Amino acid sequence: MKTFGHRGAAGLVAENTLASISKALELGVDGIEIDVHCCKSGELVVIHDNSVDRTTNGVGLIKNLTLTELKQLFIDGKYSIPLLTEVLDIIDAQCQLNIELKGSGTARPVVDLLREYLNNSSWDKSDFIISSFDHDQLFDVCSIDNTLKIGVLTEETIADALVIAKSLKAYSIHPSIEKFDSEEALLAIEEGFAIYVWTVNDKSEMDRLSRLNVEAIITDFPNFAL
Repeated sequence: MKTFGHRGAAGLVAENTLASISKALELGVDGIEIDVHCCKSGELVVIHDNSVDRTTNGVGLIKNLTLTELKQLFIDGKYSIPLLTEVLDIIDAQCQLNIELKGSGTARPVVDLLREYLNNSSWDKSDFIISSFDHDQLFDVCSIDNTLKIGVLTEETIADALVIAKSLKAYSIHPSIEKFDSEEALLAIEEGFAIYVWTVNDKSEMDRLSRLNVEAIITDFPNFAL
């Protein structure tokens, strides 16, 4: 079972920061999960919420703020909001990367950027998984490049996600630990889908999942699983 650091190593260092991602790499994760939005000036930035209110000392929606304005804000008083390019550079294909499309209109710029990195760096297409709760964006990704691995994020059951996963010819289904059902997982695996469970922070749950055919867990505390 693979261990993916959630937003880097969010339980140890401020989420979706380069410091958190560096911590996850230091721990030896198999992969890292991050969240991506487009800001007002068009750049892809790594942050979870639609606004900066919760995680920074600023206020406002990501889509209404330019990169210059975003870079003036601080997370925990010392970290800045990173660009997706900065994350790609710091990871440098040392592990897999699960990019969750959060903001609207992120499918095209993410695919275009990944193509650039695939052509000019050590990254391989197999290193990336593109996931989202916004399944329309996943269909957009498929229409642009149907060779990228797609992960269907769901807050419902695995069984509920199977229909959309089949339509997308997805690589994986990403259920929450709260909705995880081992029999449904087995069915999805038999149908050819990998299972990535989020957000698994309890050591006993990690141990239970490791005994099943789950491909990966996504956790705030990768140090518990490694």
